[in-house]
Amino acid sequence: MSDKYYYDDITQTVGNTPLVKIRKMTAERGITATVLVKPEYFNPTASVKDRMAIYILNEAIKSGELKPGGTIIEATSGNTGAAVAMFAAAHDYKAVLTIPDKMSKEKVDTLKAFGAEVHICPTAVAPDHPDSYYETAKRVAKNHKDVFMLNQYHNLDNIQAHYATTGPEIWQQTKGQIDVFVAGVGTGGTMSGTAKYLKEQKAEIEIVAVDVEGSVYYDYFKTKQLPEAHPYLVEGIGDDMLCETVDFSVIDTMYKVDDKTSFVVGRELAHKEGILAGGSAGSAMHAALEHAAKLDESKVVVVILPDAGAKYITKMFNEEWMREKGFME
Repeated sequence: MSDKYYYDDITQTVGNTPLVKIRKMTAERGITATVLVKPEYFNPTASVKDRMAIYILNEAIKSGELKPGGTIIEATSGNTGAAVAMFAAAHDYKAVLTIPDKMSKEKVDTLKAFGAEVHICPTAVAPDHPDSYYETAKRVAKNHKDVFMLNQYHNLDNIQAHYATTGPEIWQQTKGQIDVFVAGVGTGGTMSGTAKYLKEQKAEIEIVAVDVEGSVYYDYFKTKQLPEAHPYLVEGIGDDMLCETVDFSVIDTMYKVDDKTSFVVGRELAHKEGILAGGSAGSAMHAALEHAAKLDESKVVVVILPDAGAKYITKMFNEEWMREKGFME
């Protein structure tokens, strides 16, 4: 047995986040099912994306795709970028990140704090537009040598990361007592990988996916027709295109939540449970509570809270911003 009492670097601390019971929000709604949240802000850059990014980058090192001293380039809504920038700083790589201009100043400043090169791109353009953050990342990659792109929206290792970590953690933490798993769908990796693992352990576990109004996933799930996306303010959930990392076959139910509800419930989570999480956590929490209201006291619901509210202090936790957007009186 090793007598080592420390980690070799910060990236080794990813995972093993806790489960926490929701009390007041369930009681006030008359919910008798047990609702547990998994606050992923316990990860080192305060988001669930640490799991996926570190998994993919370690796999790329093993395969030789990521060479020593190389450049990691990625299009990100901020959280994956922070994980990439952390990894690059800890392991002597260069990080170049593209991010839409709707993302919070806190997220952009975090990327720069790790030493990453950041390109801010317009949000309200199509994914294939030359100025989109996806296309900008591809263009920037051509100007660097020894480049590795995570390609989180289409790299199936995104799913595998959660199949290997998040799913087993939840199964072990609940001692197999979980009945419903709830997660927002951004790239879809968290939901898809975790759901795949859990369903292999207990086929009757219900998978509840959460989308945001303006994204394409909900309508596609319901109709198999791709709708036109429109801009929305919640960060890190939904998308304006279909990602290969979304496995619709594991989803049993999908909810769609609007911006206002996402932010209001996210603020309620802080005020009533002492859990300071982001807007996409508000989306997932709202859907989880709506779903849990249909269940009896024997059921256990686990909800992923993707990131920390500290990333949105100037937005959803700022009353002036909330009033300006019409989300508060």
